[in-house]
Amino acid sequence: MVGDVVGAPGRRILKENLAKLRERMGLAAVVVNGENAAAGAGITVPLARELVAAGADAITLGDHTWSQKEYVSTCNVLQNVVRPANFPPSAPGKGWCIVTAPLFRFAVVNLIGRVFMNPADCPFLAADRILAEIPKDLPVFVDFHAEATSEKIALAKYLDGRVTAVVGTHTHVQTSDAFVLPQGTAFQTDLGMTGPWFSSIGRKFEPVLQKFITGVPARFDVDEGPATLEGAIVTFDAATRRASAIEAFRLRESLGGTR
Repeated sequence: MVGDVVGAPGRRILKENLAKLRERMGLAAVVVNGENAAAGAGITVPLARELVAAGADAITLGDHTWSQKEYVSTCNVLQNVVRPANFPPSAPGKGWCIVTAPLFRFAVVNLIGRVFMNPADCPFLAADRILAEIPKDLPVFVDFHAEATSEKIALAKYLDGRVTAVVGTHTHVQTSDAFVLPQGTAFQTDLGMTGPWFSSIGRKFEPVLQKFITGVPARFDVDEGPATLEGAIVTFDAATRRASAIEAFRLRESLGGTR
């Protein structure tokens, strides 16, 4: 599972390395958060297809789902791209999907948090509703796009034993707390970011500093600097759907351009 892909640098490092990582690490499937793929805010159908071509089996989104206006009317053409399931019921797109990988089938669920975020329906109750619809024999991987660490770990505890993994996205800072809960659900508070790491969570420093120092709004453009590819690898038993391990990973380019 790969953390938020941010702009062109994030797409580049994903395209350059994901296929090699899949082969080297023996990855059976890859889920990528792509909600910042389009210049740092949102996604488009062509960019979603670009991520799939790079090796993503499914793509999750978040609070920037509708930032690219054309995506609102085009998102339904995509099969394995999901937006938060606890958006209003009338929102276009879908909140979960079933993916057929070469070795197994699995479900991907996208949820968004409510603490320090824009209004949304309850992610806990949305998860209950979705799990009642997903076939019981499928492993389920949840991307919880949320700000508050407390809300993320609470959802993982709530779903422990009912899903294979709950991982957080949105904050763009990889956490060091990956572990498996008692009933077999893997968890990590945040996968981190796939994008320019020597930056302010993917954005150029100068306008961010201007905003902090002066309070004057500024355009936060994506930095062009060296990129990182971050996420977590979940090991699980497809028969029992229980996770046995989760391990964070990071591939980072140096400031000098080497890795």
